[in-house]
Amino acid sequence: MRVLTVNAGSSSLKLGLLDGDEAVAEETLERWEGGAEPIRRFLDEHGADAVGHRVVHGGTRIVAATVVDDEVLAYLDSLTELAPLHQPRAIAGLRAALTAAPGTPSVACVDTAFHAGLPVAAATYALPREWNRQWSLRRYGFHGLSHSYAVVRGAEVAGLPPREGRVLCCHLGAGASMAAVRDGRCVDTTMGFTPEEGLVMNTRSGTVDPGLLGWLMTTKSVAPQELFEVLATRSGLAGLAGGSGDLRDVLAARERGDADAAVAFDVYRHSLVRFAGAMVAVLGGLDLLVFTGGIGEHQPPVRAAVCEALGFAGAAADPELNAAASDDADITAPGAAVRTVVVQAREDLEIARETRAAATVTW
Repeated sequence: MRVLTVNAGSSSLKLGLLDGDEAVAEETLERWEGGAEPIRRFLDEHGADAVGHRVVHGGTRIVAATVVDDEVLAYLDSLTELAPLHQPRAIAGLRAALTAAPGTPSVACVDTAFHAGLPVAAATYALPREWNRQWSLRRYGFHGLSHSYAVVRGAEVAGLPPREGRVLCCHLGAGASMAAVRDGRCVDTTMGFTPEEGLVMNTRSGTVDPGLLGWLMTTKSVAPQELFEVLATRSGLAGLAGGSGDLRDVLAARERGDADAAVAFDVYRHSLVRFAGAMVAVLGGLDLLVFTGGIGEHQPPVRAAVCEALGFAGAAADPELNAAASDDADITAPGAAVRTVVVQAREDLEIARETRAAATVTW
């Protein structure tokens, strides 16, 4: 089955055609206004048996890859307020594909599905139970497509059995999260009800004391809408160091002696170490450490910092292997009890796999 993968970014549209694991054709539109014509043109030229879409939020109802109809589309659209930076673009991609190819199944592959089976203790917020039940408040988790692929591929790279043992998967990019995976099942993750919780990110604050947020609104009269916008787009590395928040820029500024950039990186590193330790504690130890995402793949100093902090659990990266790593690589230091690997982010492969499974069952 040939699958067209659709990944709608904040302004871009990435299209890829996969025949098995082979990329047959690719196209990226840096500016996409949401219309169906680019998808129709791509399908006319290359053809596809099914279309798989990356969708960030599946809520409580979409807990596996699902063929999209009007009811599913309306439900996914209703979740927009939970992921306002991501969900509208995914919905636009779904509508465009359904318009361009109404006879070809479109499948929603949701990032939250990987975390849908979190243990109750990990998924539940200590809020009034009536609120939790009425409004479906829980930790949903995100980056599930990336984590799902990287955990299995990481085991292959390390020469370990897939879906066995204790794995810490670190998806580190502009958005970042960690997933604690035991025997193939996610048992904890750093993102929560929205993609704002957890690690310090490029422009997102990550976890902040809710009392502080309440103080800003009630004492300093910061409007809720402004506060949420600042937390999502003007915080994190960008808020601390200035600029775009791109870690490469922060590291370059730190090398030039910029004090704010140095503090920003220290805060970022501390956040990684803090959450990594918590994930390992939940797992009760560690067998495999996986790095993926733009930062996870391309920043040896970040990988080294996490490995050094997890030395108590048996992790250690070989300095030369770590510095030279590209694509999929094992960077484990000799004698280390924990295997450490770098995995190229391939959400497209996971989307295609899930799309084939869902479309085959349904159609």
